[in-house]
Amino acid sequence: MSAAAEVGVVREGLPDWLVPVRDVAESVEPGQLSRFLPPAEGGRRSAVLVLFGEQPGRGPDLLLIERARQLRSHAGQPSFPGGALDPEDGDPKGEGRIRAALREAREETGLDPAGVQVFGVLPDLYIPVSDFVVTPVLGWWHTPVPVGPVDEGEVAEVFRVPVAQLADPANRARLRHPSGFRGPAFLVDGHVVWGFTAGVIDRLLHHAGWEQPWDGAREVELGDASVFASREEQERARALMRGGGEGG
Repeated sequence: MSAAAEVGVVREGLPDWLVPVRDVAESVEPGQLSRFLPPAEGGRRSAVLVLFGEQPGRGPDLLLIERARQLRSHAGQPSFPGGALDPEDGDPKGEGRIRAALREAREETGLDPAGVQVFGVLPDLYIPVSDFVVTPVLGWWHTPVPVGPVDEGEVAEVFRVPVAQLADPANRARLRHPSGFRGPAFLVDGHVVWGFTAGVIDRLLHHAGWEQPWDGAREVELGDASVFASREEQERARALMRGGGEGG
């Protein structure tokens, strides 16, 4: 997608269930989404595509990827498609963010950007550990196509998660990282979604009115660094979440 490509935000024509998310984008303040806000200067500009779709029998869903384990940054972590802005994307504080999100999603998953309606842009957020200033770009996947890892050296898996599963209290907990980080986590389709991605999902569920009461005292512990290094750790996390967490 070249810098000359026409992109923009189109707010009308969404399914009714998605209107609350559009309203969040138009009213939410950065501090309502995260305590990690961009520095006044610096930070590496990036964008992610928060892509909502809908499937028969499964309802509304989100498109996520699992990053390859050999990557230097956020290895093995489920996340939104996205990445750093390139010069070809254009204005890093304007439409370049939308171009980057769509371009990265295409490069990572094979997504066709022509089938996506961008309906909102959330405030810029910050990931201190990687110094990324991240713009979440909201999209409606009105014409889905088959997707999957384009380069398995970068993306291990592409999957769609029903919003109902994300909102289900049985699939929710707080994750405890060895670094001291604590934040929301979701156990869905065999994946533990945490970190920046889980934080954005958590706040969207809350502000869109989709959140259900859940046990915020339930905790799981990430075994080492930034990934679950083994299936055994994943199974342990699932058991903890189903059992109410340590000391739950």
